[in-house]
Amino acid sequence: MSLPLQLIERVPGDRGPIGKRTVKDQISDKLAYMIHSGLLLPGDELPSERELASTLGVSRETVRAAIGVLQANKMVEVSQGARTKVLGRNSMLLHESVGILGDLKHRSLDEVAEARTAVEVQVIWLAAQRITPAQLARLQALVDEQRVIGNDPVRFQISDQEFHQTLYRSCGNGLLADVVFDFYGYALEYRRLALVRRNAIAQSVSQHQEIVDALRAGAPDAAVAAMRHHLDQVHRTTRAVMKRRPS
Repeated sequence: MSLPLQLIERVPGDRGPIGKRTVKDQISDKLAYMIHSGLLLPGDELPSERELASTLGVSRETVRAAIGVLQANKMVEVSQGARTKVLGRNSMLLHESVGILGDLKHRSLDEVAEARTAVEVQVIWLAAQRITPAQLARLQALVDEQRVIGNDPVRFQISDQEFHQTLYRSCGNGLLADVVFDFYGYALEYRRLALVRRNAIAQSVSQHQEIVDALRAGAPDAAVAAMRHHLDQVHRTTRAVMKRRPS
């Protein structure tokens, strides 16, 4: 599958200052994180250099250099005339959130879901009061993108991660944003399977729009209700898949 990717302000889980990292490092770190978290799986194909450069707003040379870092760490395979293919996890050093994510994998789905809801409700409450016009426009653009993705759970999950991280950062509290992103990273491989079911992507897109509408209205209660509805669906559908395919 071909995967679109968009640059965000900071690599997921990178709690260090973004200014100390080059754009090449940001992109390679982000791709590595996706592979380690299970969002990108062995066999997945990345977009072409041109597509990545356009989506990320960087040069093709920067994209090529970032992919070269992953290739050197044996996480991707680069072949002339073909898309870059994900090979899997390796020893590339990642940031501390990946370690936290590893600990979460030993927790039950219900335990993580309860903790995630508790934190994410606070995040969305703050976001409804603090979100900037630029962040709101970014969220809407992602929802618009998701509407045309169609039945491609891998592409949707990439865009979904961008949506949630933009939302988390809009709360104006970096610590809360980092914590809830770690919860988001739990069981992504199962989320991908859950998204295969009929109308799953369309339902998520509709719920994302409800969240954005509440944020645009500056309505914390409505935003919290929309997020609770969304998280309830995520929990129910993920649990159903995990029961069918125990790890």
